[in-house]
Amino acid sequence: MTLEARIGEVTERIVKRSRPERQPYLDRLRQAAEKKPNRTRLGCSNLAHAFAGCAAHDKAMLKGGVAPNIGIITAYNDMLSAHQPYERFPEMIRETARAAGGTAQVAGGVPAMCDGVTQGYEGMELSLFSRDTIAMAAGIGLSHDMFDAAMFLGICDKIVPGLMIAALTFGHLPAVFVPAGPMPTDMSNTERARTRQLFAEGKIDEAELLEAESASYHSPGTCTFYGTANSNQMLMEIMGMHLPGASFVNPNTPLRDALTRAATNRALAITALGNDYTPVGEVIDQRAIVNGVVGLNATGGSTNHTLHLIAIARAAGIALTWDDFADLSEIVPLLARVYPNGTADVNHFHRAGGMQFLIRELLADGLLHGDVRTIAGKGLDAYRQVPKLAADGSVIWSDGPTESGDEKVLAPIAKAYSPEGGLKLLAGNLGRAVIKISAVKPQHQVVEAPAKIFHTQEALDMAFKGGELNRDFIAVVRFQGPRANGMPELHKLPPTLGVLQDRGHKVALLTDGRMSGASGKVPAAIHMTPEAVDGGPIARLREGDMIRLDAPAGKLEVLVDAATFAAREPVTADLSGNDYGVGRELFRMFRANARPAEMGAGVL
Repeated sequence: MTLEARIGEVTERIVKRSRPERQPYLDRLRQAAEKKPNRTRLGCSNLAHAFAGCAAHDKAMLKGGVAPNIGIITAYNDMLSAHQPYERFPEMIRETARAAGGTAQVAGGVPAMCDGVTQGYEGMELSLFSRDTIAMAAGIGLSHDMFDAAMFLGICDKIVPGLMIAALTFGHLPAVFVPAGPMPTDMSNTERARTRQLFAEGKIDEAELLEAESASYHSPGTCTFYGTANSNQMLMEIMGMHLPGASFVNPNTPLRDALTRAATNRALAITALGNDYTPVGEVIDQRAIVNGVVGLNATGGSTNHTLHLIAIARAAGIALTWDDFADLSEIVPLLARVYPNGTADVNHFHRAGGMQFLIRELLADGLLHGDVRTIAGKGLDAYRQVPKLAADGSVIWSDGPTESGDEKVLAPIAKAYSPEGGLKLLAGNLGRAVIKISAVKPQHQVVEAPAKIFHTQEALDMAFKGGELNRDFIAVVRFQGPRANGMPELHKLPPTLGVLQDRGHKVALLTDGRMSGASGKVPAAIHMTPEAVDGGPIARLREGDMIRLDAPAGKLEVLVDAATFAAREPVTADLSGNDYGVGRELFRMFRANARPAEMGAGVL
């Protein structure tokens, strides 16, 4: 199918905008590739340090200097359910590499925090900046320059974006991302959300809530709702960084292990020592970035990627903007209904045809660049195939489904749930923000109501418990941006605002903070930029100001006389309480130097 004309137009616009940075990036990549790994030039003492801890066979291979060596960057820890399965992966990778005539070493570990643990608490203020910390930690691991390729073991929210930034910084190396898969389905995400709302209303106690949460998050594997972690997996596959069909195979299964071994063999095959050299800096080009944004819109993915994809693209010398997201959203239909966009979870999505059917439909309608480079080496056509176990325990790929297994979860283009994608750009006299509308019913997508202003999510919660919010309002929760307090996700708010919406009130949220892939049924204008701490228009709002949020039209405005509004002094807030505790002291430099949300909200 011919590429849809507007996809081509947006891509060409990004190509032109990126020229000042992209070409120098590619030049640096190619110069680094010509030098080969540094181990071929290391002094004897240096090299001895590098393999002193290796098994005898690996040590002999590394002495020879001609066998490919994989650097493993792992985000393993056993507190994160999504990352616990990675405990076994390094040895599996080492064994597979040896059998194929190569070697593998764990080059470094990176931190991996769980937003599910920190949400609503102080630790969440470190969450966004952990992305750049992960990138730097991975860079330290790869700086030993011992490697012909890298394998990255990471799944969750800031971890995959941080690893991608690191991979692209070492863009001359082939990079293979290795998922671990989602936990099996237990309590439905819909039932979990209902239980949270009952708790917010005081209708169940903490013991009952904990039982429900424990039934939802019950085993190793990624959380099953379609938040940032699973949006990461979708992106890695549609951008060609996973093996085809690898994203949503459950942990600790024969197929999962076989895919990890296959990923190792593929990493060895695409080094500069062979005939299929595939540096990651050339896999991730402008077309791959556009494919990622298309996939995000087609699935109603996480709003966090309006930050992360911009930062990832920047690491490859590519200038992606919110306007690109908005223009692509107008072109791409919504094809997936996975919680919070529907009642299904990612296991249901996978069984309905998953990434293979999604990519087939988007390719057939000309909505993806099919001629991209991928780690599989065959463009995106290979990603229409489904992995299966062969009799010998290896992986074979066969043609994927031509029809959805469940059109309530995954729709063909002809029966799309919406003609537009799940993400929208909002703009007006308050600045610019993004909103995820795929889970918001049409009757709630336009809200005009007076502002109710808070400087913390705890203050809003107290107002709710005090009975002050039983009316129409738009909650303005400001001083939550990257330079104020690290831009935490405001997860305490959806159950509370959902209760009020269910009572018949018109409610919405406006914030310079984040809501993530868990954004649900209440309209939320997030990532507002300029942020309040920089004196943005959100800091000039006053209690009772009428605000109009019109998601279909992409408008966000305060209905106050322009001269009156401009004459107001921005309010300030005492942020000293965000400066210390649970490690926040260590991130003062990040807060002071963070870029605006529209530029990725990081320091790299």
